[in-house]
Amino acid sequence: MKKVISTDKAPKAIGPYSQAIEANNTVYISGQLGINPETGTLVEGIEKQTEQVLKNMGAILDAAGLSYKNVVKCTVLLENMDNFKAMNEVYGKFFTEEAPARAAYGVVKLPLGGLVEIEAIATK
Repeated sequence: MKKVISTDKAPKAIGPYSQAIEANNTVYISGQLGINPETGTLVEGIEKQTEQVLKNMGAILDAAGLSYKNVVKCTVLLENMDNFKAMNEVYGKFFTEEAPARAAYGVVKLPLGGLVEIEAIATK
């Protein structure tokens, strides 16, 4: 059985997808951009976008009754791999112990001109 996870504390989906889906005690969080949920616009700069992405992820985790400690896998998409170090420094502030498995990829372009997008899988 699957359940849609949704919160107003994270940006609304910009397409036909859910913020997250729970199935079999696993929560699949859709890729999050650095969009401020209050304004609906991207924040500026790689550090601020990464922080906003992870705050958005945190709001979705909270809506699912979880925290960053429940995240087992993240996938990071970067518009420019030169931003890897800056993203990584911010990312490390959110995953301070037992960091999840992760992959990071450079991509040609992200929606809305984003610099970073992160999706996650968390378990209950």
